[in-house]
Amino acid sequence: MFHLLLAADPAVPNDIGGKYVAGAYVVFIVLLLVYVAIMAMKLARIEKGLGEVAEIAEARRSEGATPAEAAKAAPTPSTTHTVTPGPAASSATAQETRP
Repeated sequence: MFHLLLAADPAVPNDIGGKYVAGAYVVFIVLLLVYVAIMAMKLARIEKGLGEVAEIAEARRSEGATPAEAAKAAPTPSTTHTVTPGPAASSATAQETRP
């Protein structure tokens, strides 16, 4: 089938150089398809997570909680993240600790 595709297209010569060009196109298309598949899986995972967040928000809204009450009821992370300035930061910049 691939040989018929090459024979039908006069823009790609059938000598050795043309085979390398055709091979490069095949590799490019395969890599492009792999990339699209990875992005599709990532998008599906993000949509699933977004759906879960929407369900939680809808449940809190149906309970009658205002957005401020819902924010207070939200679980707080148990770890803190410390942001240390890099070498380009001035010495006046102190460490910032966020919950």
